[in-house]
Amino acid sequence: MNNYKYKIEGLDCVACAGELVSELNKIDLIKNVTISFMTERLTFDCNESDLNDALKLIKKIIRREEPDVSIKEL
Repeated sequence: MNNYKYKIEGLDCVACAGELVSELNKIDLIKNVTISFMTERLTFDCNESDLNDALKLIKKIIRREEPDVSIKEL
């Protein structure tokens, strides 16, 4: 598994970050999800072969839970 880091923009509060982590941890393709509200970082572990599918699921959950939040590659 590789570790991936993304910039996460538009989060309003620490509680929102915590809720997103809870939802993202339900995705079987990724492990060790963390969101740092202060540094605007989303990190997770994923197999390289699953990355595209994982990102689609991550973006879908973010759109559903926090529509104003976006992620970008670092």
